[in-house]
Amino acid sequence: MSQKPSEQSLIGAPTSLAWMLIAGGVVGWIAALALTIERIRVATNPDAVLSCDVSPFISCKSVMLTWQASLLGFPNPLIGLAVFFAPVLIGVATLAGAKFAKWFWQLFTLGMTGGFVFVLWLFSQSVFVIGALCPYCMVAWAGMIPMFWKHFLFAASEGIVPVPVKSVGFFVHAYDWHWLFTILTVFGLIATIVWKFWDLWPSLF
Repeated sequence: MSQKPSEQSLIGAPTSLAWMLIAGGVVGWIAALALTIERIRVATNPDAVLSCDVSPFISCKSVMLTWQASLLGFPNPLIGLAVFFAPVLIGVATLAGAKFAKWFWQLFTLGMTGGFVFVLWLFSQSVFVIGALCPYCMVAWAGMIPMFWKHFLFAASEGIVPVPVKSVGFFVHAYDWHWLFTILTVFGLIATIVWKFWDLWPSLF
């Protein structure tokens, strides 16, 4: 049985998305590297004061010693070192003129969505369960959030993500407003942090 033409065709991404994937991937990878280095310091010296330990509630160490920081049995930053390479490679390939099959974009979108959900889960655990914020983790989140929204809206507008036919037009226009989705997400996270740690902010001064 022959494939449909749409399944055989290759899909290219806009240059702006390619740059976003590169920038977001680099930011996330650097944050993961910094966390990995600090995690090694803690492993060799449990009493070490880390560069990202600002206060009792803004501290990498307070977070990285919890089970949430090693969800798969090893430090989460190691996952970041591996997965943040993907968007960088795809972004560079896109700038070089590469196009990919629909199934490839679907797998990448699935991975990006998983990364975004993982960020939201880590955020909820940090704020509501652990009660501490990891600065380098937040840098990684800052790389992931805009990268996710720009790619997801692209995928939905190109039919890579199955969406109702009537909503395709919405996603086509929404792609140009991807920054608004990013701002709203970041605003929601910041507002939650300010509210949850309201009584602790004076301790920073």
